[in-house]
Amino acid sequence: MDEAGVRWTTEQVLALAPDDASRKAGARLSAAGPWSDAGSSDEGAVWGLCKGSGKKPYQTVIDTKGPAYKCSCPSRKFPCKHALGLLLLWAAEEASAVRTVVDVGDGEAPDWAREWLGSRHKRGEEQEKAAKDGAGGAAKSADPEAARRRAERRAARITGGALELEQRLTDLLRGGLAAAEQSGYGLWEETAARMVDAQAPGLAARVRELGSIPGSGAGWPVRLLEESALLHLLDQGWLGIDRLPAPLATTVRTRVGLPSPADGPPVKDHWLVLAQYDTSDGKITTRRIWLYGRESGRTALVLGFGAAGRSPQPALPVGRVIEAELTPHAGAGQLRADLGEETGIPQPGGAPPTGGPTTAAVETYGAALREDPWLESWPVTLTDVIPVPDGDEWQLADAEGESALPIAPSSLARPGLWKLVALSGGGPVTVFGECGHRGFVPLAAWSPDSSETVRLT
Repeated sequence: MDEAGVRWTTEQVLALAPDDASRKAGARLSAAGPWSDAGSSDEGAVWGLCKGSGKKPYQTVIDTKGPAYKCSCPSRKFPCKHALGLLLLWAAEEASAVRTVVDVGDGEAPDWAREWLGSRHKRGEEQEKAAKDGAGGAAKSADPEAARRRAERRAARITGGALELEQRLTDLLRGGLAAAEQSGYGLWEETAARMVDAQAPGLAARVRELGSIPGSGAGWPVRLLEESALLHLLDQGWLGIDRLPAPLATTVRTRVGLPSPADGPPVKDHWLVLAQYDTSDGKITTRRIWLYGRESGRTALVLGFGAAGRSPQPALPVGRVIEAELTPHAGAGQLRADLGEETGIPQPGGAPPTGGPTTAAVETYGAALREDPWLESWPVTLTDVIPVPDGDEWQLADAEGESALPIAPSSLARPGLWKLVALSGGGPVTVFGECGHRGFVPLAAWSPDSSETVRLT
């Protein structure tokens, strides 16, 4: 059996779901009952007929190498619940009934599935040929002078936006922070729209964050002043970018909203998948995947993006080790990287990364801030820490010593906190997460008695 025919884990399948409702609906369809004429092939195809409310069953086919999906149901979600259910059925490894319905092997796909799979294969060959044929021509036809002029025009727009934003911040301080609560959110949204017009989406996002602070509860003036200072620092960094060291200048460009190329030296390694979680702003869903290189000792962040109703890619199994090549992005820290082609089959994860006490985590975050003052958090692994209550909040205290890290307020209402407390049982554990100015966000944990990664997201 080649790589394409290797069964996925249930976690990999559920990570594809566009929302929680799809996960639940897909799970209900993961039994053999509603499926008929299901099968799979070593080439990575899975197909089946699912009984629905109508006379005709829904035709569902999946190309796991994409992955790509096709279903005759009217759902606009991608993948739909039928595709998720079929993949969950295929991924199951224990139930004998599953193996008789979805048999991994050289199955013969029905005509309706074979037609779609064939068209996908043909398009892939055509695109690959076009890419090879056009690579040389594209390189020759690219006009570096035109690209330089476009870059200069955008830089000039961003400079205009930064100058306008500096005036807005000056007016804020001159009028007093108390006036920000009275002016409402509309003025901030107008300023953010101006930053979008200036082609500086990074500035626009930070302006919107400023607009939300006056209504964020007690202590908001202090938070508004802190965030205004960081935004002023970013403005000044852009206006004086020619005088900055190259790595910091790249970081400023990235924070303003210019793309950061993945042009660092590739790193091939066996990567432990530490954590994977999604966040959404209502329009775009962002997936964050943390990886740890077994040989390189490097921690990397892989980002994926999906439009509304579509699950971001890639989806990696937390707690497993994948063999792949990562290409780092430019800029201070170089945490972000692009994931190359995976080779081999995901293996059991084994021991967690080497970590340290809470004091070392704070020092690591502080050192990273020198390279990127706008950094929200930094990945760290804490060893021998115990989750303990602190009034209405929680903290991670060193088993030996007097130091502790507060758990970020955003994590207090998550089920992962209680999984961490249950895993600890009052004893020391190893925890991976993001350490930042709002506290520590736990993402994965390991008990002293097991090398199994416990997912906290």
